[in-house]
Amino acid sequence: MVAEQEPTCSHVGKIDRHMKPKTHGCEECLAMGDSWVHLRLCMQCGHVGCCDDSKNKHATKHFHKTKHPIMRSLEPGELWGWCYVDDLGFDPI
Repeated sequence: MVAEQEPTCSHVGKIDRHMKPKTHGCEECLAMGDSWVHLRLCMQCGHVGCCDDSKNKHATKHFHKTKHPIMRSLEPGELWGWCYVDDLGFDPI
């Protein structure tokens, strides 16, 4: 019997694990004077966007605009990442 392998993200090689956020809040929400629920960091360019629980969903909009596949949570104590293309979570450390 062959053990099933867990799905793996094919895009983790495109990330910079030391990426620094460009802003201290959602870039687009800050520009328009709006608020957000949680923040996400694009691991390819440093864009900070709001999560899908936020009304503007700027992190997902950033993915659709740029095709940068990998983001991670910017929330204190949260250590997880997400690949939009492969629809998979991963440990960003």
